[in-house]
This record gives sequence, structure tokens and C-alpha cells, in this order.
Amino acid sequence: MKMIALGGTIGVGLFMGAKSTIDWTGPSVLLAYGVAGLFLYLIMRALGEMLYVHPITGSFSQFASMYMHPVFGFLTSWSNIFQYLVVGMSEVIAIGTYMQFWWPNLPSWLPGIVAIAFLCIANLISVSTFGELEYWFALVKVVTIVAMIIVGLVLIIFGFNGIGPTGISNIWKFGFFAHGFKGFFFALAIVIASYQGIELIGVTAGEAEDPKHTLVKAIQDTIGRILIFYIGAIFVILSIYPWDKINSMGSPFVETFSQIGITSAASIINFVVVTAALSGSNSGIYSASRMSYLLAQHHQIPKVFKKLNKHGVPFVSVISISSGILLGLVLNVVLPMINPSANQIFVYVYSSSVLPGMVPWFIILISQIRFRKQHPEELKGHPFKMPLSPYTNYITLIFLIITLVFMFINDSTRIPLIIGVIFLIVMTGIYFIKYNNKSEN
Repeated sequence: MKMIALGGTIGVGLFMGAKSTIDWTGPSVLLAYGVAGLFLYLIMRALGEMLYVHPITGSFSQFASMYMHPVFGFLTSWSNIFQYLVVGMSEVIAIGTYMQFWWPNLPSWLPGIVAIAFLCIANLISVSTFGELEYWFALVKVVTIVAMIIVGLVLIIFGFNGIGPTGISNIWKFGFFAHGFKGFFFALAIVIASYQGIELIGVTAGEAEDPKHTLVKAIQDTIGRILIFYIGAIFVILSIYPWDKINSMGSPFVETFSQIGITSAASIINFVVVTAALSGSNSGIYSASRMSYLLAQHHQIPKVFKKLNKHGVPFVSVISISSGILLGLVLNVVLPMINPSANQIFVYVYSSSVLPGMVPWFIILISQIRFRKQHPEELKGHPFKMPLSPYTNYITLIFLIITLVFMFINDSTRIPLIIGVIFLIVMTGIYFIKYNNKSEN
């Protein structure tokens, strides 16, 4: 469960997207990751408090229906499906680009199709196969980041290969808040997006052995490790290179490994990024298929989606989600041939997953407040309660809302945010038109 949470959170964004966040806000991105990590820890503690009493698959969707209103369970499930479908599409499309690093003439769509087929089959075999794959995908990323941090610290403290120690003065020498507080808050949207996937612990809860013990341990360990990996890696990058030069160079990971004489650094990092993309798609198929299974249980999509194979896997859901990702891959290839501007539409759709990805966090924070009111007896002697609730809930909700406000102010994130809002409005309308009376009955 720890590796699934790590794998879902540490993705291509760190290896390929670190330059973007640094460009937005300079060294203060370290503070952004720290602040966002603190609030994500509180969200996970709120989820953990409820899961300790009710360890169920697709937990936050179930909690939304139980403690708020069935429409919020519906929205949470569909938000999760939408988020992981578009993330899965973007990841398999990216795999084709990364594979061309080694084989430039390889059709970009071919590796994506192979990846989807492989991951679909793996998810159909059993939940343990998914977990095993995700464990190894996550391990590759973790080992690379740890190696990067160690190499970076050697360069910072001792220097190497004729290069003197860099020290850490680059962090403040060229300005800590690169574009003021406005740039800092703009970067928060990207930083928060990089944490999305951590709630996968809640999706896996019902399929874990001894969930109470493993949940507590996984939540406690995961946040700290994510903070170390993100902040540690970016601290090293910002110490070695002036922040305003990072955006004009290649991957900081490649550059750092190259400085100690690893000539194959580019190939190594490209392999890690392919692994990260596979991990993102793998998590997407698993999470979205479980949410479609829940929707089928609630009679909100055809009942065929809740059919299980002999391994207890909702196979129709897994195949459907995999097919949806495959359709996105096909459209990404075909539409730009018909209309070149269609490529921009895909960029917006991929980016629009940020708001739906935040929906489970809002749901968790609000559900936990109501959970406490309805289950006072279960809270007596509860070993994993949300710290300082409900005050921490309200503060975290305000933080998430402020982030969304700055997403709207920022020209680069306004349209994706609006697409996310439209998606939520449309799904709310569908629920009340088609399913509201059924759920009340």
C-alpha cells in the first residue's frame, strides 16, 4: 500500500515537470511542496480516521454517499474515472514519445497500445498482480530519486570530477520568491496536481489484508517519504544550478548524473520516466475500474460493470477503462491529422483533470466532520484520529479553495479549471435527472 501511494504520487511530473514549477516560483517551490504536503497529510489523516472504522474499497466515494449525499458519491466516482482516464491517456501517449529516444523511427502510437494491453491483462489477473507491478514501478522511481539526492549532496558538499563544492547559496542568491507571492500561488496548482494519486490508499483499503494495521502504517510513512523525495530532489537541483538557468537546460536529473561521469544518464532517466508513465496508467486502470464497479453497484451504470472474474476482479470495468484510454490514444493520433488545432484541445482536456482530482479531497474533509457527529462511540479509544479536527478541516478546505482561485486568475490554468467545472456541473445534472429518485427510493 505504501508503494501504491508513492507510485501514484511520484510520477512523470517530478522527472519532467520540475523545471516548470521552478520557473513559476524559483526556490520558493520548496516551500510550496512543504505547505501542500502538510495539508495533504491532514487530508490523509481525515481519510485514515474513517477507514480505520470502515475499511472499504473506493472509500471516499462511499463516504461521500454515506455522510453527505449520494450525488457527491456519484460525482466523486465520476471525477476519479475522468481524472484517471485523461491521466492514463496522457501517460500512454507520452510512452510513445519516450520510446522514440531509443528508436526514433518507431510509430509513437505503437508503444502505447502495447502498454495498455500489458497493463489491462495484468489488472485482469488479480489485484495482487496490480500491486506487485506497482511495487516495482514505484521502486524504480524511489531508487532513482534516492540516488539523485545522494549524488547531489556529494556535489554540494565535496564537489566531483574537477568541479568544486557548489554549496547551497544558489537557493537564495538569485531570489527566493522568483515572481513574488503571486508566482508562488500559481505554482501551488501544479504542485498540488503532483500529489494527486495519494488517495489511492483509500481505493485499495477494502482489498488489503489486515487493513487497520496496514492503513495506519501506510498513511504515516507515505507522506513523509513523498516530502523527502520531492523536497530532497528539488533542493539538490536548486543548490547545484541557479534556478533561472534550469529551464534552459535539459533534464536536471540527467545533468546531475552526467556531472559525475555517468554517460548513460539520459538513457537511465528515460527508462525511469517510461516506468513512471506505466505506473500512472496502471494506477489509473485500477482506480477508475473500482469506481465504475461502485457506480454499477449503485445502479448508476449498467450492472454488467460489476461482474467479477474468478480472481475477484471487475473485469468488464477493467476492460472498459483500458479501452477508454486506448480511444484517447487513437484520437490523439487521428484528430490532429483532420484538424491541427485539435492538439490544443487535448492539452486542455489533460490539464482539466486537476479539479476533478481535487474532488476526493474536498469530500474526505467534509465527510470526516459528519462522520464524527454520527459515530461518537467509535471515536472513543480511536488510535488514529484527525489532529485538531474540525479546525484543521476548515483550514485545509480554505487552502484548496485559494489554490483554485489562483488557478482561475492564471491564464495558463484558467481554461482547464473551467473545463473541470463544466464536467462537474454536467455530471450533477445527469445525477438529478436520471438517478436522484432511484437513490431516494
